[in-house]
Amino acid sequence: MTDTMSAKEMRTNLPQIVRRVRQGASFTVLYRSRPAFRIVPVTPLSEVEEICEEDSLYHAPAVGRSTNGRVARDHDKILYR
Repeated sequence: MTDTMSAKEMRTNLPQIVRRVRQGASFTVLYRSRPAFRIVPVTPLSEVEEICEEDSLYHAPAVGRSTNGRVARDHDKILYR
């Protein structure tokens, strides 16, 4: 279940909200009476590791230093377009 709160209430009660989110609670935060964003617990690490295990890039070996003068930003453009 998701609770709703205002942005002002979130700022005022942040330590309590963090504690509740760590326990599994979710919140929808309103800004000027409209939904602005949600606060949800992070994905458990075991689920993240499972996703990484399925990703072929996760297992790719290091490629070392660039021999063509390109920087990481250039390589990212090539890899991820």
